[in-house]
Amino acid sequence: MTRRLACWVAACMISTMSTAASAADDVLRICLDENLPPLSAHHRGQPGSGFDILLGQAIAERLGKKLEIQWFESKLDEDSSPALEANALLSDGRCALLGSYAFTQDGLVQPGVKTAKLPDFDGATRDDRRRRIPLGALIPSKPYLFSTLTVVLGPAAAQRRINDIGDLAGLRLGIESGTLADAILMTFDKGRLIEDITHLIPTRDDLLGALERGKFDATLLDSRRFDAYRAAHPETKLAGSGYSYPIGVNRGYVALSSSSDLLTAVNKVLSDLEAAGTLADLGRSAGLTYLPAREPIVLGDAFQKIIRSGAR
Repeated sequence: MTRRLACWVAACMISTMSTAASAADDVLRICLDENLPPLSAHHRGQPGSGFDILLGQAIAERLGKKLEIQWFESKLDEDSSPALEANALLSDGRCALLGSYAFTQDGLVQPGVKTAKLPDFDGATRDDRRRRIPLGALIPSKPYLFSTLTVVLGPAAAQRRINDIGDLAGLRLGIESGTLADAILMTFDKGRLIEDITHLIPTRDDLLGALERGKFDATLLDSRRFDAYRAAHPETKLAGSGYSYPIGVNRGYVALSSSSDLLTAVNKVLSDLEAAGTLADLGRSAGLTYLPAREPIVLGDAFQKIIRSGAR
């Protein structure tokens, strides 16, 4: 290869690399759970929907970028770890941000392992499912919403006023075994509600369907799940109580510590959207019962303290 030809090849490579880097800079790529309505939802062959899609579009527009979504599936089993899955996706370069991440103390500490497997994601190959990804350090954005539990009332108790867990006394309560809601109700006021509680098995029994059919009068569950149920069953006779359990978890983006500059820019946009009331508007558009983020930003052992003291 002549010197002139070598220089020409090198110049072409540099130009190609520069063009690719520029294109990457023009894209905001966010990882979202494909089955977390109304926060995010995606079905094969259909466009994604949910609060996080609307929020991602608003942020990308203000940053002058094109939004791209990397959909992933988080399996709820004993072997899964949302923190490790999020870290693996980010560390593998599948996205720069991961949305609606729960800000808990355990979920933001340095991982105790050096590598982790990727969750199943849109476009994954057989080799992707086998690989272990070297992990980085996660850093959170400014939180953009608060998630907590709510009381849902069946048709027979739809007019019941609920201002506190104690107002459930005398109602037939259905609850999913082994959940946080189960622990709260079972320990409330030294077990005052125990005789009113019937336990169902998560993923096997249809809690809200049973409530709809009048098998129970009320339940306590993630308000997001009730929002999703109402969207799927517009004719439902179930009623939201308007009560929100005072302890919950903030959600926001996480990124790798190497993406701190991007996170700074995103935080500025989030602050502007919050001040303008846009976050609440996006929540309403997505059918989400929107609650603004609150202190503490990162949840520690607050739930354990509540349960130990009798969930009062």
